[in-house]
Amino acid sequence: MLRKIRLVAATLCFVLITLLFLDFTGTLHGWFGWLAKIQFLPAVLALNVGVVLFFIILTLAFGRTYCSVICPLGVFQDVIARFGRIGRKLPYAYSPALSGLRYGVLAVFVLALIAGAGSFVALLAPYSSYGRIANNLFQPLWMWGNNLLAYLAERIDSYAFYEVDVWIKSLPTLLVAVATFVVLFVLAWRNGRTYCNTICPVGTVLGFISRFSLYRITIDTEKCNSCGLCTHKCKAACIDGKQHKVDASRCVACMDCLDVCRKKAITYAPVWNTKKQNTTPTQPEDKTNLSRRRALSATALVLMGSALKAQEKKVEEVDMKRDGGLAPIKERSEQERLTPIVPPGAQSIRNMGQHCTACQLCVSACPNHVLRPSGGLMTLMQPEMSYERGYCRPECTKCSEVCPAGAILPITKADKSSIQIGHAVWVKENCIPLTDGVECGNCSRHCPTNAIEMVASDPADPKSLKIPVINTERCIGCGACENLCPSRPLTAIYVEGHERHRVI
Repeated sequence: MLRKIRLVAATLCFVLITLLFLDFTGTLHGWFGWLAKIQFLPAVLALNVGVVLFFIILTLAFGRTYCSVICPLGVFQDVIARFGRIGRKLPYAYSPALSGLRYGVLAVFVLALIAGAGSFVALLAPYSSYGRIANNLFQPLWMWGNNLLAYLAERIDSYAFYEVDVWIKSLPTLLVAVATFVVLFVLAWRNGRTYCNTICPVGTVLGFISRFSLYRITIDTEKCNSCGLCTHKCKAACIDGKQHKVDASRCVACMDCLDVCRKKAITYAPVWNTKKQNTTPTQPEDKTNLSRRRALSATALVLMGSALKAQEKKVEEVDMKRDGGLAPIKERSEQERLTPIVPPGAQSIRNMGQHCTACQLCVSACPNHVLRPSGGLMTLMQPEMSYERGYCRPECTKCSEVCPAGAILPITKADKSSIQIGHAVWVKENCIPLTDGVECGNCSRHCPTNAIEMVASDPADPKSLKIPVINTERCIGCGACENLCPSRPLTAIYVEGHERHRVI
């Protein structure tokens, strides 16, 4: 019964969290966005004391139920492991805990967190790792399915669906997502929860706490006949059936072992109700199994390091055909900015770097295709703004609504219109009135704050072609001017980011 309850709850959480990353309409975030905000590491970074205390108390009471029910990466590994053990009568075996590796990775993770090395933190954060997989691998498939339905609906004069663009937002982030997926797939397919119990920092922290949990899996030595069924069923490799011991720090309370015991010798009960476990001296370790787990763990770390090298590559140029006509249009090149642009609500680049876990939820939710993962070394995979495909509309606050880690704080539409995240810069050499000798004024017409005024290019001739003049005190850096500038391949006006945002 406990296993069925756990499976229902885990399936519900996993499906809803996955849909948060797949949903490009923003509909589900209003209903189920709280599921992202109760993830352990984002709650820690957002200083959400209530959520953190809840999970500590939950773990002290019932063990690592967070890992088996709420964490999407943990449930995702269970799904893979379920298919991996098909046809295998004895899929798993007990192996001793790799405590040195577990706590070593945790120590490096904490140091990286303190030092502000967001790239390394993002690589190991479990919720963020699954978010990148869902955003970069699953969402394109979801969008292609939507586009197919839109095509079929149009054939019968129905517009219940509409087509959306599917594009690579960041090649380095895509490569990291693919590498993470491959590593997790191999580890989970072969050995179940290896990643959770060797590398995952959240699993290590909760595992330490669960050693003192009130409810835990225990073995009644009087009933147990040492058949080993529970050992071979345990995907966490934490049940030593021969010695009648369960490693509570690695047990994720999945309850799989309860149903396979024919003698009802294994139970999930309060520690004060369980009989004393056998204290027979431990037999020599299975060196073969231990070596295999160490090799797999080392392989996972090497592959993660290789994926990190992908950050040096640049995002490919995108084809920007906007006019709807037949005239050929040059591809727009991405602007080189001295300071990156982060969304309103982030407050500063430093705040973004300290709190963001690079889960990509804001990137998935952005309806204007402005947010994309960074390719920079220190900010790898964290969101930054670019205006090749759209601009940050003053009425949109989606990213601030969905951020679970406090990297983008909630703001109102009125707040957004007064937050300066950057300022526009005019590039004389690219401006069409001067290069082609024709009137333009596109930037001035579409500026929502009236920060751009068109003035005569020749002060002595009021009838001369007009060029833009920017009032940087009124400009909020929304990017409308840059996005709608017809100059190619580089625009004649672009937005330079600010280290710290200010209210104007």
